[in-house]
Formats: sequence, C-alpha cells, structure tokens
Amino acid sequence: MTRSRLAPGTGIVTVPGAGPVLRTSGGEFLRIDTGGVDGEALVRRLAGEGAPGEDPHATGLARLVEAFEAGGHAVSAPPRAPLAGRTVHVLGDPVLTGPVARCAGAEGAKVHLTTPDRVAELARATPDHRTEGRVAVVWCLDSPVPEGLWDTADRLPGRGVAWLRCHREGAHSWTEPLAAAPGDVTSRHVRLRRLAATAAHRELAAYWAGHRTPDTGPHPTEASAALIAALLTADLIAWAEAEAEAEAEAEAGVAVAVAPGGAAGLPARRRLRRIDLRDLTVTEHPVLPVPEVAPLPAPTQGGTRPGTGTAKTRP
Repeated sequence: MTRSRLAPGTGIVTVPGAGPVLRTSGGEFLRIDTGGVDGEALVRRLAGEGAPGEDPHATGLARLVEAFEAGGHAVSAPPRAPLAGRTVHVLGDPVLTGPVARCAGAEGAKVHLTTPDRVAELARATPDHRTEGRVAVVWCLDSPVPEGLWDTADRLPGRGVAWLRCHREGAHSWTEPLAAAPGDVTSRHVRLRRLAATAAHRELAAYWAGHRTPDTGPHPTEASAALIAALLTADLIAWAEAEAEAEAEAEAGVAVAVAPGGAAGLPARRRLRRIDLRDLTVTEHPVLPVPEVAPLPAPTQGGTRPGTGTAKTRP
C-alpha cells in the first residue's frame, strides 16, 4: 500500500493543551481541523509511523491525509529532483565549471563537460522537438568576454537550447539572464544595455576589447565559486520548472503562455546579477532584450536620404 508522508519542508507542531498545527514549507502556521480524528494518530501516519487502520476513525484519517495531499502538504512518493530529465553542457574555466557541474548534478541534471566547437554544433543544429526545453548550455569565464566569443552561442535559444553564462570583470562576476526562447536576453543584448546605461561607454567598450592592463584578480575562491554555481543552478531550476509546467499544461490541452520564470524578485530570464568577489554581496538588475532596428535608408543618387533634401518654397 502506498503511504503518504509530509512533504519536504512541512511539519506538524503539537502545541501543549491544543490541537496539532501544520507548519507549511513557506513557514505559515495553519490550524488543523481533525474532525474528531486523534491528532496523535494523524502525526504518526504522516510521519510514516504506525499502520493503516490502527485508529477507530480510520476513514476520517484517510480523508485528512487526502486533504494534505491535495494541498501539497503530503506526498506519496519522494519528490523528483528539479533538474531530472535535463541535460546540462558546461564549459569554460575550471574554477567555475567544477562547482557548476557538481551543483547541477546534485539537482538531478545529466552534466557533460563540453567545448566551444560542440556548442557551435548545437547552435547550427536543426531544432529537435524531443529535446526542446531539456538541454542547456552553461559557459563560465573567469575573465571578461572576448569580443565575438559568445556570438554563436547567442543562437542557441532559437534551436530550443537554454543558454546561461557568467564572466568576471575585475572584482565583479556577472551572471547573465538565462535565454531559452527567441526574444530572450542574449549576451549581445546585455552588452548593449550596459553600454547604454553608462556615461563611460567608450571606456567600457575599450575594456571589453582588451585595451587594458593585465588582470590582477581577485579570482573566485572556493566560497565565491560555490555562490556563483548556486546562483546559476537556481536559474536552471527556474527554467526547468517553467518548462515542466508548460509541458504538463500542453499535455492537458491547455493554452500555455509561460512567463519568463522566477518565483520571487526579478524573473530569471530578465535578471542580471553582479557578485562582488571581495565581500560576496549580490545585486540584481533588470534587463530587457534589445529589439532589432531597421537599417537606415540607402542614400539617393544625389547623396541625400529620402526626406532630407532641401524644401522648395512657393515664389
């Protein structure tokens, strides 16, 4: 017989002289109307102790357990790892790829260490509906991003492959928004938005282009690398949960419109994070994709663009 137990993060608090109280996974306390069922029997049942039918109110106990299950406070099977069924390709600098691979693997992902050439193959491949929403690429750099390095990977979302990345600039590491579909924020969009947001746009562009003194660090430590890996894994989990919800709704025949993920704060697919490696503080910044801009009209034969010629006046 399948036995239900309290869901992870939930618990029952027995208050002396009062009935049992449910503490939800979100930290709320809810009074339990046992309907005459012995509170201790309910606690034993949901803690996995005792046997079915041990209470004279066994039918009422079963109804209570069903109510716990319907509310998500009890489960009949261990919860599935959030990244189970997902494949994550990781590449970049080992100081970061190692922790990322361990974190993603611990959350159920099938992790592969990969190369830029393999990423380019994924970006050129024809979209495969069997793997769409189930494959992600995470590229981690312990340096600024060389010009053009991520241009090919920016095409991954158009192939149904999620695209997540981080890099370091001096004492700051940046985790960029996860892109999972056409229209999401790519590395190119982030660069354009950051240039537009600073008065020192020429200096920042020169810094990115390599016109700078040799790097003096600080490089990620074990603690800061673990923090970066955890933040990237949280973004992967937000992506996987959104995809799983969309799949479930599609199977049920419901029209799906998935918001760009994230339960609290900024959505994962619109969030740029900056991690200060000196004190491990994290700041979040909203970022939107940059729409494509139509090219300027071609000059006319006389050397002026349409609408820019000298206006004639009546005599």
